[in-house]
Amino acid sequence: MAYVLALIVWGFGWWLNIRLSHSPRADTRLFSLLIPIIFGLTIVVMWEILVQMLDISAVILPAPSAIAARFAVSTHLLWADFEQTILKGAMTGYVLGAIAAFAVAILADRSPFLTKGILPVGAFMAALPIVGTAPIFVRWLGSDWHSKAAVVGVMVFFPILVNTVAGLKDSTAMQRDLMRTYGAGYWTTLFKLRLPAAMPFVFNGLKIATTLALIGAIVAEFFGSPTVGMGFRISTSVGQLAMDMVWAEIIVAALAGSAFYGLIALMEKRVTFWHPSQR
Repeated sequence: MAYVLALIVWGFGWWLNIRLSHSPRADTRLFSLLIPIIFGLTIVVMWEILVQMLDISAVILPAPSAIAARFAVSTHLLWADFEQTILKGAMTGYVLGAIAAFAVAILADRSPFLTKGILPVGAFMAALPIVGTAPIFVRWLGSDWHSKAAVVGVMVFFPILVNTVAGLKDSTAMQRDLMRTYGAGYWTTLFKLRLPAAMPFVFNGLKIATTLALIGAIVAEFFGSPTVGMGFRISTSVGQLAMDMVWAEIIVAALAGSAFYGLIALMEKRVTFWHPSQR
């Protein structure tokens, strides 16, 4: 019976989304938001039906209603964890890593030797597993958010660096020659031509780094953290079999990651409105 009811819910949600996606107003902002919301609600309703009717243990998979109840009574803990992990660890590391990547990219752009030397090292460093680097930074900088920011900074540094270096080379030789005929020097060409042309590449690196920042900050807390933080809460809640709390933390991380990515994407749309991808 549970499977039949779940299939009915899935079929109705599928039918409704097909109707909306083929509507004349399907390209409007309202329908663009409504379609994924209905799809998500369909999955949540099916989840609730299957867990409740099949009597699945909360240790294996809690029901969405149980997760929502835990979320409602734990907002103070969730906010403290969000502040420690996202605002302090992830955001600080993201900003510092991005600034360092931009600075090194400009230095590398001025030196072919640095370009040839940094990019292979960057590929090597980007391949290092976080489970290997996080304990080192925790040992060096302590268990507070500073070590998490350092881990995040290293993780986001190389994707942003590689994309920025590639973007700075995107302008054509004819465009650079034209700037020289106008008497423009290196810095004028950089700010008037090459950086604007590089913005799609730069934002591509920034968007990739948003997910890396959250992953880095949360995973790093598994290797040492004060009694607050999303990674700490997930680790201790798993040990206590409080899986509803684990899922509540996952929801906070997902919402924060989606909002962060959306903010960068909105900035990209405003800055690179001239690019064909934004038309």
